Amino acid sequence: MPSMVKTNALLSFSLFLVLFHGSLGLTADRSRNHQGQCQLDRLDALKPDNRVRSEAGLTESWDPNHDQFQCAGVAVVRRTIEPNGLLLPSYSNAPQLIYIVQAAGLRDQHQKVHRFREGDVIALPAGVAQWCYNDGNERVITVAVLDVANNANQLDDMSPRLVTHKKISSKNKASHANVASSEQQDDNHFADMTSNNNAATSSVEWKQAYLLKLSNVDEQVARRLQNESDRRGNIVRVKGGLQIVMPPSLMRQDEHEQEHRGEHRNGLEETMCTMRIRENIGDASRADVFTPEAGRISTLNSHKLPILRHIQLSAERGVLYNEAMMVPHWNLNAHSIIYGIRGQAHVQVVDHSGRTVFDGEMREGQVLTVPQNFAVVKRSDQQNFEWVSFKTNDNAMISPLAGRTSALRAMPAEGSCQCLQNLCRRCKENQVREAGNPL
Repeated sequence: MPSMVKTNALLSFSLFLVLFHGSLGLTADRSRNHQGQCQLDRLDALKPDNRVRSEAGLTESWDPNHDQFQCAGVAVVRRTIEPNGLLLPSYSNAPQLIYIVQAAGLRDQHQKVHRFREGDVIALPAGVAQWCYNDGNERVITVAVLDVANNANQLDDMSPRLVTHKKISSKNKASHANVASSEQQDDNHFADMTSNNNAATSSVEWKQAYLLKLSNVDEQVARRLQNESDRRGNIVRVKGGLQIVMPPSLMRQDEHEQEHRGEHRNGLEETMCTMRIRENIGDASRADVFTPEAGRISTLNSHKLPILRHIQLSAERGVLYNEAMMVPHWNLNAHSIIYGIRGQAHVQVVDHSGRTVFDGEMREGQVLTVPQNFAVVKRSDQQNFEWVSFKTNDNAMISPLAGRTSALRAMPAEGSCQCLQNLCRRCKENQVREAGNPL
């Protein structure tokens, strides 16, 4: 990551693209489901399309039908939880990775309470119920990527669904996108199951009967559990704080020490309930690549967090210092979904033929998708730029186009010169075509 690189050098890197079209590839199932989805002429750094306010927080989502997300087969959701806010229990039809952008709190998975902090990545398989509580004094901000193209999603074609406590009782209609509007939807899924058999009872009566039978409670309690008139959304404020059964402090300390040493369970103990679901990639002391003048990069794959092998996702956390650049590179075997955490940077993306599909600023809170085999380069502006990338392979790999390990450096000198001449000729031809002039 050489520092202090001029902008003109940044914008000219497309001349060096791309020597090889081959790669290790995505998984066979993902590739088969996405043939023809990534014929993109233009990429954009996107802001959220949908905002849903709750009593103690905010849920924002990016339109999963956008071409970039259809290409990658993902959906993106950002949540803001205020102090004493509780994200009600929910589960999804797709596996997901959650990055903690800000603050700390408690999260439950499989009835096991985990404490998280800024910089944590939390991995959740499809169908796993979980809730989140902010017991701190500042807002908790999380961004999640749901892999809707994963084989775990047997419900719909590229459609994310989040099922929450409010699904049982909400009466409002959603604006769009199943992801962020779960607290708004009239999701009478209990009624849907009986609508085709001419059931005489209404959905409300059916749900009351279901709760009475399941919980062995009286009708009044069942009505209170339904919260039919509750309009607080799926992030509610807990008055007086949430009282839960916490693990003994000694067990929490032992768990923290095991994670710090990088110890992993394996063999028969490595089940969904006992596998670690959390790893921190925000700690500067644990960076995989560090340059004092330019910045650092931390990666998280299935070798560090084995549960990622089951959900086929991984993550990368990067920091570029003032006017530093990350050398041009491309993803060999994964799509990359980049989320800007802080600051801004100039980013350029070119496709496998050397055509520029994105050349602009990326700022905090924006999402940019870089498809597999598209090359990308980032240069920070007058301040640090921090980002997290979610990748659609549990062991995602990149190949640099510059530096000691670059593909160009590995080629014979004569071959490199001839390749560059061909690339320059092709770039000139593309420029002429785009200008509308005959060759």
